[in-house]
Amino acid sequence: MTDTQRSLYCFGLGYSAMRLAERMLARGWRVGGTVRGDDKAETLQTEGIAADVWDGQGLVSPPVGSDWVISVPPDEGGCPVFASAVSQAASAKSITYLSTTGVYGDLGGGWAFEWTPINPQSKRAENRVRAEQQWLSTGQRVSLVRLPGIYGPGRSPLDRVRKGEARRIVKLGQVFSRVHVDDIASGLEALLLTEREGGVFHLCDDEPAPPQDVIAHAACLLGVDPPPEVEFDDADLSPMARSFYAECKRVSNARAKAALGWRPAYPTYRDGLSAILKAETC
Repeated sequence: MTDTQRSLYCFGLGYSAMRLAERMLARGWRVGGTVRGDDKAETLQTEGIAADVWDGQGLVSPPVGSDWVISVPPDEGGCPVFASAVSQAASAKSITYLSTTGVYGDLGGGWAFEWTPINPQSKRAENRVRAEQQWLSTGQRVSLVRLPGIYGPGRSPLDRVRKGEARRIVKLGQVFSRVHVDDIASGLEALLLTEREGGVFHLCDDEPAPPQDVIAHAACLLGVDPPPEVEFDDADLSPMARSFYAECKRVSNARAKAALGWRPAYPTYRDGLSAILKAETC
């Protein structure tokens, strides 16, 4: 008898990949992947996920014919998974690499489409481009899913406002695109199920917005006063934080909608934050 059960293997069972894993388990797929610690591996095993402990070194052996999703961050050498698993890439049904819209650099508030030329302007973005190119070089069915800022339960402006860590930094004309973690999972699910040949996809919401507006809305939902606005030049940001504000772009999700039949469940940050808060209080 031929085994027709599909198999997902996630290199890096982290925040986003775990949401996808839960969806595919519910569909009857076999699910496995890598984690860094024995305790997490044991916990996931009890949940039906075949977790392998992997510290970023040495070979990894996903099941033959599985769909790979790679969310391990790159380093200066590119993707660590590439070095450990490229010899087995030909055995994968598909390879999906989770990248970042940071590869486009600063567009002065303009729109990033999948065909927009890449223009990495930070070391982090250069590492991402190197990782993307490594996987494309395999000649396998590779999809690059470029993501903007990710938020969701436990990792949202609501949490920063509660902790007193939120700042309303204002830089004229600055906007960011965002994506709720569950919209990443549903988009990846759609990509796996459509079995497309690959290419670049953006998973993001429909409304790029100024960061200070998002913080203000989070404070409003929590019934507290928003933190005061601070001009960007007066904000005394770390070099890392300043680097995020060095790039301004709007990200289009039109191709993912057209090609995958996907729609974000949370098309604006208002929808996403309201849903997170509602789930917390249920």
